[in-house]
Amino acid sequence: MWISVTLQAEAKKAEALSEALMEAGALSISIEDADAGTEAEKPQFGEPGHHPVGLWDHSRVTALFDAGADLTVALARAAADAGFDAVPPFTLEDVAEQNWVQLTQSQFDPIRITERMWIVPSWHTAPDPTAINIELDPGMAFGTGSHPTTRLCLEWLCDAVTPGAGVLDYGCGSGILGIAAAKLGAADVLGVDIDDKALEAAHDNAQRNGVTMRLQHSRQALDVQFDIVVANILTNPLCVLAPLLAARVAPGGRIALSGVLDTQTDQVIAAYAPFIALRVGATHEGWARLEGTRPATGAGND
Repeated sequence: MWISVTLQAEAKKAEALSEALMEAGALSISIEDADAGTEAEKPQFGEPGHHPVGLWDHSRVTALFDAGADLTVALARAAADAGFDAVPPFTLEDVAEQNWVQLTQSQFDPIRITERMWIVPSWHTAPDPTAINIELDPGMAFGTGSHPTTRLCLEWLCDAVTPGAGVLDYGCGSGILGIAAAKLGAADVLGVDIDDKALEAAHDNAQRNGVTMRLQHSRQALDVQFDIVVANILTNPLCVLAPLLAARVAPGGRIALSGVLDTQTDQVIAAYAPFIALRVGATHEGWARLEGTRPATGAGND
């Protein structure tokens, strides 16, 4: 049994309070937006290219303590060390022992992407054995099929990939998009990522799914063109990468970009305009997928 203590703090003191709570014996700490779920919620995406943002104006600091901890002493000490005149308002909640593995697994069911594609965690039986089933468990790399941007890209790949196609998955994360492309008939799939852990996860997931997927770090040279380029990252890096990604699309090839909020589509379209004309292909839950085709000849070629 543990006790969860949730305190309210303004942004400039929330981090100091969290550190003080750890010093006072907390087993773990989390900081969240106290206005989450309201009109005052302030999402933070931490995009490369943006200056780091501070914590939320109204932050919620949650600390987990052992059931036997003296909370009166611990909270008083932490508040004083963090510069509070008194212990901030707080709530307590008992946290019972649970089978955390089982609880985590219960949160991930098979995900139907299209009529012919499912994402299936390893502890589930595929709902449709005749479909294209991608076995994927949640892990350290982004991409389980549950996020709207991943779904948007998977739906596009189901339409775009033709047998024998060459596919570049830039920012591959778990490898889910590249694995999907291979299962859809792509002959050559390259996954690129900036994170070594993501490349390891993509390698393991590709092996688990019985597909061949080449992988390389983003610092390595990339000078080959592909029939299909897909990148599910975020707006700022997508804009920075516009010359690189556009140049990787073969004449007559197609590109899809996601990780773009509805409100950011014009920014990305403008960044790619000198190379490839993009349009909004689909939206889902506030996210957009941008699509384009490189001219077979003439404008847009290297």
